[in-house]
Amino acid sequence: MKKSNNPLVSIIIVVKNGEKFLQTAIESILNQSYKNYEIIVIDGNSIDKTPIIVQSYSQIRYFLQNSQGIANAYNQGIDEAKAELLTFLSCDDIWTYDKLKIQVDYMINNPKIQYVVGKVKFFLEERNLPPSGFKKELLEEDHIAKIMETLMVRKNVFEKIGKFNPEFLIAEDTDWFARCQDAKIPMKIIDKVFLYKRIHNNNASLNDPQYNQYILKILRESIHRKRKNLTDTKLCY
Repeated sequence: MKKSNNPLVSIIIVVKNGEKFLQTAIESILNQSYKNYEIIVIDGNSIDKTPIIVQSYSQIRYFLQNSQGIANAYNQGIDEAKAELLTFLSCDDIWTYDKLKIQVDYMINNPKIQYVVGKVKFFLEERNLPPSGFKKELLEEDHIAKIMETLMVRKNVFEKIGKFNPEFLIAEDTDWFARCQDAKIPMKIIDKVFLYKRIHNNNASLNDPQYNQYILKILRESIHRKRKNLTDTKLCY
């Protein structure tokens, strides 16, 4: 069967009390040059105007989160996704207008590649100071970013390595990317800025004191997987 040159893309937004920046994020989707997409919003039971904002857009499929935690919210979005190509956007970030088009074209032309990421440009929200965990020099130039908001991934990758681990209350994406790398899932870094990432006082992971503990746990688990893979490889000979 011939592959479509205009495949559906599922865009997943996970949000809780994101009224301040949510509309700008959604508009950056609606302004995409690539138009064949669905938008899925998983709302962690917001008590602000988030539900009103989301439901004002007829294009959005809106769901209340049926569990707790960011990882479970992402997983719910994945389960609801109708497309084979999945992307993710945070409620306080902004995509470049050509993000979907460039990534879709690459995935069509390179069927062996299972996911792609790109570059990010950080910017500081007006009248905000960088959180204590943020390195100010990151504001000075573009950076390669293996993060959810620059990602486009084939849905079957989640079948191969699993979805996001709810054990990680933050850094769930770091764990997932580490599992992809350890499993040698074919990927590509596209040398293009796809994301403007807003830095502000309420950036969740940057303000969480447990972040470093989760990173250490992810590193330990990655080392364990690599050792197991090496042992299994030796046993095959």
